[in-house]
Amino acid sequence: MKPLEKLLAVMDRLRDPETGCPWDSEQNFTTIAPYTIEEAYEVADAIAQNDLDALKDELGDLLFQVVFHARLAKERDAFDFEAVADHIAEKMIRRHPHVFADAKISGVEAQSVSWEDQKAAERAEKAARTGTEHGLLDGIPLALPALSRAAKLQKRAARVGFDWPDLPPVLAKIDEELAEVTAEIERGPRDPDRIEDEIGDLLFAVANLARHLAIDPETALRRTNAKFERRFRAIEAEYAAQDKDPAGATLDQLESAWNRAKAAEKVG
Repeated sequence: MKPLEKLLAVMDRLRDPETGCPWDSEQNFTTIAPYTIEEAYEVADAIAQNDLDALKDELGDLLFQVVFHARLAKERDAFDFEAVADHIAEKMIRRHPHVFADAKISGVEAQSVSWEDQKAAERAEKAARTGTEHGLLDGIPLALPALSRAAKLQKRAARVGFDWPDLPPVLAKIDEELAEVTAEIERGPRDPDRIEDEIGDLLFAVANLARHLAIDPETALRRTNAKFERRFRAIEAEYAAQDKDPAGATLDQLESAWNRAKAAEKVG
């Protein structure tokens, strides 16, 4: 068997109602979806770690998720794996007319515009075909991480000019939202719902700044999370080397250890 045929055969066997795996046989689209999202994040983590062996493994896990969903759809006579593969191949051909046809694209930026135009046309066509209303913000998954979704919402709105042309008003908006968070905190008694709303506005404004600077806000925050984790582990290691517990240290002592970890990174 070729590798892909082998994988499809494994999936068929796992879903066999008589001889298959009881767990796999009981799954459906809803129960499998969280694993699909998890595997996608593990692919991203392997890339971030520059671990190609792990990447091969995680890509296999993600491919298995695609095969699983395709098998579930096949059981409903909706589509199968071959239909999925054919559909994405046709979509890529359609969205790259400068490669597969005679269209001319001047560069990366022009290709990005062409790509978004094609996607918009596909959404409009789908809406017309299904008789549903069509809006500019359609098709942005709710399951996306909130920062990533914020940037995508802003990017879509910018297509019709709902965007600031330069950075000063973007930065001013962050200052404005931060002031509103501060005002809400200082207003008594504190209303958690209102504070949450204002913090959401602040994060949305920061995501907009990242978008204007061509920075992915989700990637930026992941990078900072990794940095925080790395430095805090260095603090724990420093205290463990002294047979001490950081829980017994003062905030000033912990901050000093943090600064030492930070300085060691710069030296490294």
